Amino acid sequence: MLFSKKDLQKLIVPLIIEQLLAVTVGLADSIMVSTAGEAAISAVSLVDSVNILLINVFAALATGGAVVAGQYLGSKDIVKANKATEQLMVFNALVGLVIMIIMYLGTNFILNNVFGKIDADVMDFSRRYMLIVMAAIPFIAIYNSGAAVLRTMGNSGLSLKVSATMNIINIVGNAILVYGFKFSVEGVAIPTLVSRAVAAVIVVIILRNKDLTLHISKPFKISFDFKMIKKILRIGVPSGVENSMFQLGKILLLSLVSTFGTIEITANAVGNTIAAFEILPGSAMGLAMVTVISRCVGAGDYEQVKYYTKKMMKLAYVWMLILNMAILFMLPLIMKIYKLSDETAAATTNILILHSVCCILIWPLSFTLPNVLRAANDVKYTMIVGIFSMWLCRIMFGVFLGKYMELKAMGIWIAMIIDWVVRSAFFVSRYIRGSWKNRKLI
Repeated sequence: MLFSKKDLQKLIVPLIIEQLLAVTVGLADSIMVSTAGEAAISAVSLVDSVNILLINVFAALATGGAVVAGQYLGSKDIVKANKATEQLMVFNALVGLVIMIIMYLGTNFILNNVFGKIDADVMDFSRRYMLIVMAAIPFIAIYNSGAAVLRTMGNSGLSLKVSATMNIINIVGNAILVYGFKFSVEGVAIPTLVSRAVAAVIVVIILRNKDLTLHISKPFKISFDFKMIKKILRIGVPSGVENSMFQLGKILLLSLVSTFGTIEITANAVGNTIAAFEILPGSAMGLAMVTVISRCVGAGDYEQVKYYTKKMMKLAYVWMLILNMAILFMLPLIMKIYKLSDETAAATTNILILHSVCCILIWPLSFTLPNVLRAANDVKYTMIVGIFSMWLCRIMFGVFLGKYMELKAMGIWIAMIIDWVVRSAFFVSRYIRGSWKNRKLI
């Protein structure tokens, strides 16, 4: 077997902890900024929805590099695996720099058009927060690429250490600036920028170590191997398009939520923050899937693909059940921590009860399982299903239920569950048929 039980533990456990740390920072940001009022919470949520869109683009490109490098490792071609590593780092950094420039040029358009009709105080907070965190975009690109490379080697422990450093800087910085210096949204924006810059520098330093299976060569010269980049983009572009359309749809729905008033915006924002915790095990398992399955595909062993898929999906469901039951039990305490009004707390609680139950039943099939298909280069199918389901299910039903049926934010979340059900049906059917086999890149 390519991965022993111990190998899987070394890969998966740090990934779960890393995902937990990342989500904890988002939770800490929202709790700390809540001292500035519900308008500040809403502003951070609106801007972070755009940040998540960009992070998903870089994560998709990083996945492309991870799949290519992983398949080369599976076929024992270390030289080309390292070449894929270098090209991923250079290309993603360049894309990050270009996107940052575009975002600064389009700031007014995003605030005035994408976010829809928002109150003046929410607009002011959004602008102040956005102008700071956008500077972190290239650093996000570099960090995501480096972390994906470390996971591809099965060395998620190193990735965890970098993530822990980044998150500690972020949380401590938040506490100092928000509680010590009484900053509002700037108090969470500045530490975000600093922590991501530090993480990018650390991950580059780590990958300069030639003792690692995958590393950046010394001396390193910036060059482009377009054949290798093309392989990376064959995975990264469809995944990026899928992720971007997914997040863009969420932003459009967020602009709809913004018309429902501050109570609904805040309930949606807090719901999104807690929901990020609820999907954590499935998300971590999805990242591990890319490493494990790409290796198996590179080795041409599809029996091991089936074995590890079954094993890791079971683990995802067990941990999703445990975590979501715990969160449901703690909901009253969570609402008190946020200091929400009774009406906002009631709306948030209803949203999270729905989300928790459906996470346990549906989420892994919708978002963990498709990583098997992506790691096997069946990315066009996942892209088509993802876009189709997002726009026809989540958007259409979201508008219908939220606006016309007057369910407001709850209508948006119900539409999201409908999207999950449709995705699951298509992905399970594809996996069972086995038409994703024999599509490896190398």
